[in-house]
Amino acid sequence: WAYTVGFTVLPHLGGFLGWFMSRREIPAWYQRLKKPSWCPPPRVFPLAWAVLYTGMGYASYLIWNDLGGCGSKAIVPLGLYGAQLALNWAWPPLFFRAHSLKLALLDILCLDCLAIGTACSWYRINKAAALLLLPYLCWLGLASCLTIRLWKDN
Repeated sequence: WAYTVGFTVLPHLGGFLGWFMSRREIPAWYQRLKKPSWCPPPRVFPLAWAVLYTGMGYASYLIWNDLGGCGSKAIVPLGLYGAQLALNWAWPPLFFRAHSLKLALLDILCLDCLAIGTACSWYRINKAAALLLLPYLCWLGLASCLTIRLWKDN
């Protein structure tokens, strides 16, 4: 159970750190940006990310468990997961702290590719784990479209 909890909590750590580093910029800077009418309200984002991080964290545990740990078979599937998670965690500081809409856009486009690659590599190992990434991939699609629109409009 300790591994299950550890893998499930891990994505939340970077998400929390990104929020903590950026929290002052949300009311001070983000609220002043021109946003499309379909932009979710700010209160939706923490709830959505809590659910998504939990699902992807648990899915990563399933993959780790099915592959018997971090052996040679796990390098690609867990490496893709780690790389996309790092880009996920990098987005808030790029966007909110650095106010770099262009770098945040480049980050999220690379993140999209790695997240899709992660889901594809996981599908061969554990279909349930790959399916747990579907809400995350959908939310990334929305976040990517929003980032593109914010970059274009601001």
